[in-house]
Amino acid sequence: MKIAVGADHAGLLLKERLVVLLREEGHEVEDFGTNTSESVDYPDFAQRVAQAVAGDRAMLGLLVCGTGTGMAIAANKLDGVRAAACTNTFCARMARAHNNANILALGERVIGAGVAEDVLRAFLETPFDGGRHATRVAKIDALGAGSSVQPAP
Repeated sequence: MKIAVGADHAGLLLKERLVVLLREEGHEVEDFGTNTSESVDYPDFAQRVAQAVAGDRAMLGLLVCGTGTGMAIAANKLDGVRAAACTNTFCARMARAHNNANILALGERVIGAGVAEDVLRAFLETPFDGGRHATRVAKIDALGAGSSVQPAP
């Protein structure tokens, strides 16, 4: 599977560790940086990864910053992106199964490396459940496309 990855300076070390893991597990990785510990702006890297995922250049994405929150917020500004900041495997599985999340955001300052590896594996291995969740995901996607969502009856 092709996975787009990116991080800011606060997520650099965890990103590098997870890139090694992804490659060891047979995934193709496109690394959009950063590759330095110098301070950078996380929205720049979130945008690059989100564009790759939304443009079908990558199947899924991985973003790492200090908390994962900023990266997820920035990535979710792009149509077709459903980024989820997760700190445990249950959240990662539900993000994929119920929300069809296509980008995982992690926080190097809030999650240990071993847990991050488990969260990433859970995210990658969990399929979207579809069914009733597909209707909800379509409503989420419609919000990003600027169309109105009909209120529930």
